[in-house]
Amino acid sequence: MDFKNQIDFLKELQKNNNKEWMDLNRKWYKEVRDDFIGWLDGVNARLTAIDDEYYDTPGKKGINRINNNLMFHPNKPVYKDHFGAGLDKRPNTGDFYIEIGIERCIFAGGLWRPDPKRLRSIRDAIDYDGEELHGILKKKSFNETFGGLYEDVKLKNAPKGFSNNHRHIALLRNKTFAVATEFSTQEIFEPDFEKKVIKVYKEMLPFRRYLNKAITV
Repeated sequence: MDFKNQIDFLKELQKNNNKEWMDLNRKWYKEVRDDFIGWLDGVNARLTAIDDEYYDTPGKKGINRINNNLMFHPNKPVYKDHFGAGLDKRPNTGDFYIEIGIERCIFAGGLWRPDPKRLRSIRDAIDYDGEELHGILKKKSFNETFGGLYEDVKLKNAPKGFSNNHRHIALLRNKTFAVATEFSTQEIFEPDFEKKVIKVYKEMLPFRRYLNKAITV
């Protein structure tokens, strides 16, 4: 994977964030995109080999659009400053997200503000066996990698159907159940970068499996 070419493209795109420039450089974009898809295919194969429950996600299925959704975010630039993809992308579950950008790169997973039905399922799972999730979140290596749950909007009081005295009230008040770790773009050029991808995936896996089981069972 030629990450330098990818970053160079993204830098130029941000200097010329408009459709006219993209149309003139469509060949370059397709070259970078195809290279990234090929790299994702390799990661997908490695994850398939280490996880019996992994959902096969070829690069073409995992990669996200580079266009921002201007219908919902009209003030954003036309194009993103990164390439992103979701692997282990079983329908209607939380995937393993990889983002390669100019200023930062991200590994993330879980569920960002899930709909009421799925959120209720997660809370029911916490009510039933929240000790399991608590144990995952408190694991030393997990905290060193992600620093706990992603900080987002929380309820001030207990959600409907639960008591403020619930033993897991701190977890139940969350509206987002996700984790993320950021790292410098420079790290993608290091020879052990793909090993880092695998390591983070494995560290995140129990957390993602807990959530996905909660919303599918």
